[in-house]
Amino acid sequence: MKLPAIDTRYLVEILLKLLHTPSPSGYTDRVVHLVCEELERLEVPFELTRRGAIRATLKGDVSQPDRAIVAHIDTLGAMVKSLKENGRLQLVPVGHWNARFAEGARATLFTDNCQWRGTILPLKASGHTFAPEIDNQPGGWDFVEFRIDARVRDIADLLRLGVHVGDFLAIDTSPEITDTGFINARHLDDKAGTAVLLAAIEAVRREGLELPVDCHPLFTISEEVGSGASAALQQDVAEMLTIDNGTTAPGQNSSEFGVTIAMADEVGPFDYHLTHRIIQLCQEFAIPHQRDVFKYYRSDSAAALTAGNDVRTALVTFGVDASHGYERIHFDALESLARLVSVYMQGPPLFIRDRFEMGPRTGFPIQPG
Repeated sequence: MKLPAIDTRYLVEILLKLLHTPSPSGYTDRVVHLVCEELERLEVPFELTRRGAIRATLKGDVSQPDRAIVAHIDTLGAMVKSLKENGRLQLVPVGHWNARFAEGARATLFTDNCQWRGTILPLKASGHTFAPEIDNQPGGWDFVEFRIDARVRDIADLLRLGVHVGDFLAIDTSPEITDTGFINARHLDDKAGTAVLLAAIEAVRREGLELPVDCHPLFTISEEVGSGASAALQQDVAEMLTIDNGTTAPGQNSSEFGVTIAMADEVGPFDYHLTHRIIQLCQEFAIPHQRDVFKYYRSDSAAALTAGNDVRTALVTFGVDASHGYERIHFDALESLARLVSVYMQGPPLFIRDRFEMGPRTGFPIQPG
C-alpha cells in the first residue's frame, strides 16, 4: 500500500462547488449532476439507482466480494407547509434540525417554474415594534416564516408567483475559510465527506494505484431523512465504510483535527473487525485519530444495516462543531480522512472466502495457519 499525496487545492475547490450547489433531501438532482460530471472527468464509471443515488466503480484485481465507501450528498432544508394570509410561508424542516438555526437564514425557494430568494424570520422580527417580546416569543418551526423578496401581500400574490405547498427551500451555506484552516458553513455534513471521497478517488487515479478488489464509491441522496444507503448497495458488497461528521461537543471525544473513528452510534456498535482495521491503518500510516461513541446519531451505515443488508460497516468522521447548525470544521481533518480513505481502498478486504476460514468459536474470520 502507498500513501498518495492528496491534492489539497482540489479538495477545497470541489468542497466549495458542492457547498454552492443546493441539495436538500428530496431535491438533489443538481448535486447529483455535479458529482456525476466530476466522476466523468476522473474517468470513473458509474450508474444511477432508480431513486438517483450514484454507484461508481474503481476496478480491482478481484470483482467480489468487494467494498463500498459511502458519503451522502443530500442536506438539511425546508418545505412550504402553507401559504399565509400575510403573504409569507409557513415551513416544515427537511431532516432533523432546530428552527433556532433557521432564524435569519437566507434561502432559495424553488417553485415548479422558477426560484425566489428570501429570508427565514421569527414571527416577531422587528425590535422597534416588539422590543422585549422578541426575546420572549417561543422557538420552533411553528414560530418562523419565510419572507420572499418580491411584492407579496397575500395568498393571491403568492399564487401569482407560482408558490405552492410542498415547494423546497435550500438554505444558503455561506462558506468561509479562514487563514487558520477553519471552514465555516452550513451543510458541511456531508458535503465535506463527499469532497473527501472525491479527493481520495482523484489521488488513487492520478497515481495509478492498484486495488485488490473492486471499490464502489457510493453517493446517497436521502441520508438526512433516514433511508440513505438502505437500498443502494450492490449485493456483493462485503464491507462498507461510511464518511460523515463527528460531533465535537461537551461529553464527546471527537476533534476538529485528525480522523474521528466512531465505535458505536444509536443503532449499536460498528463492526469490531472492520473498525479495528481502520484503527490499524491510522497507526500504520501515522494518521492522527481518536475514537468516539455517538448516542444520538445515525448514518448511512445504520440505514444499510436496519434495511437488512448483510455487510460489515464502519464509520469515519471529520469533527464538526455545532453540527446541523452553523457548522465549523478544520481542513486538517479533511486531509487526514482523505489519506485514510486512499490507503483503505488499497488494503485487502477483511473477508475473502478463498483466503479465510471461520473461527471455531467466535464465528469471525481468522487467517488459517
